[in-house]
Amino acid sequence: MRTPGTYIKGLGVYLPRTVGIEEAVAQGLYPAEDVELHELAGAAVAGRTPAPEMALWAAQDAYKRCDHRPQDTDLLLYADSWHQGPDGWQPQYYLQRHLVGGDVLSVEVRQGCNGMFAALELGAGHLAGRPRSRAGERPSTALLVASDNFGTPMMDRWRMGPGYVTGDAASAVVLTGEPGFAELLAVGSLTVTDAEEMHRGAEPLFPPGPTVGRPLDFTARNAEFKKRSAATGTGTAALVQVHVRTLEVVERTLAEAGVTIGDVTRVAYMNYSREIVEQRCTTALGLPLEKSTWEFGRTVGHLGASDQIVSLDHLLTAGELGPGDHLLMLGVGPGVTLSAAVVRILQPAPWCG
Repeated sequence: MRTPGTYIKGLGVYLPRTVGIEEAVAQGLYPAEDVELHELAGAAVAGRTPAPEMALWAAQDAYKRCDHRPQDTDLLLYADSWHQGPDGWQPQYYLQRHLVGGDVLSVEVRQGCNGMFAALELGAGHLAGRPRSRAGERPSTALLVASDNFGTPMMDRWRMGPGYVTGDAASAVVLTGEPGFAELLAVGSLTVTDAEEMHRGAEPLFPPGPTVGRPLDFTARNAEFKKRSAATGTGTAALVQVHVRTLEVVERTLAEAGVTIGDVTRVAYMNYSREIVEQRCTTALGLPLEKSTWEFGRTVGHLGASDQIVSLDHLLTAGELGPGDHLLMLGVGPGVTLSAAVVRILQPAPWCG
């Protein structure tokens, strides 16, 4: 999806303290034999800080950085991949009450780890369909947030999936038709439907796991998927399709953005182990690992839907992206959904000046 005239005006991040992998090993939380294998360095841990509170802080940070009034927001999209608070309650309204007010369409985006990509696509579409704000005084603005705290009894952040540990974080994007420091050139997603079972395993659809206290264990589900599909070969075929469609969504999004892989300065992928980032991202795209954000991502863990936005903020703050540079953001989520977006940096971010 081409997104001409769609700008990133502000970014906000809340990243709590990190727990080093050595400390996790010493506490018996992380397998010692996996340290050298995956080369992960730690995970951000928020303790008892609620995810909606982290989302609020990240959003406030984003508005403050770009000197934009929260009450001028026209759309609020809240992406998450884990429980946010009391069942039956929706977290986006917490931000409405404490930040943007009640005259804003607010929607929770349940797209797993690719939630921010869906929010970017929905937000850009909303801005295109409603180019002026509610008051008509300026271009429309959308607030996109993602937040998760995985530190709950039904989640083992150190053993949840093969090749990654989960970290807690929140991120926010102020997206607008008004020129900002960066432009969103294109964003889109594809799905490998044959791999749907990969994140479901053999678990029953009813009653839902959380209602009966069943922990989330993607490692076990993935192993069950491989076991069940080994006889027919469908598992291998699905994984091949994941690779093929990853290249397809990247090629399509780059073409829509009007750039080539040679124009890509950096690529922000999921915060996974080195071998996964190399196999599924950099090597597949013909890029060196140094162009990825792996060195940063390995220190904070997989941050749910916030990986790519937190990485973008890190690259800007560290001076590793500047005017004229292009960032390719690439993600994968249950579905299996594959998403990509291209961002062009137009000028130094205001908070980095």
